[in-house]
Amino acid sequence: MAWIRQETKEDYEIVYALVKQAFAQAEHCDGNEQDLVAALRKSRAFVPELSLVAERDGEIAGHILFTEAMVGFETVLALAPLSVLPRFQRQGIGTALVLEGHRIARKLGYSYSLVLGSETYYPRLGYIPANSFGVEVPNGMPPANFLAVKLREDAPVLHGAVVYAKEFGL
Repeated sequence: MAWIRQETKEDYEIVYALVKQAFAQAEHCDGNEQDLVAALRKSRAFVPELSLVAERDGEIAGHILFTEAMVGFETVLALAPLSVLPRFQRQGIGTALVLEGHRIARKLGYSYSLVLGSETYYPRLGYIPANSFGVEVPNGMPPANFLAVKLREDAPVLHGAVVYAKEFGL
């Protein structure tokens, strides 16, 4: 399996290329995911402990980033993006990155993670439609793909629209 650790500055160039390659064949992408990662690292929403890489055989095979967002007065996390090099996809690396991110997020006190993603992939990791938690679906986002997971049993009730880091351009 892969070894997961916090991303370091020395990883930035490798991660940039990895994200670009991972999304090159993706069905739903805008081609700028690698630039989004670079911008988010410089934002106030960046949580260094939640920028993770997965290594396999001494190579960085995957990356995940969770950044802070707001729903009403509650700080939540936005998972974006999750990237795995094509030759390492479908081997559990993405799942391992998400689950380790959730574990760290709980330890840091975060209650929810939101994602705009696959309605077949993310539910396997506990994600359900975000509107089930009282989160308004942003305009233009398909409700089936706007998902959330409760990370802590004592999570507060959410109510309202999501305010993402400005770097998302939403």
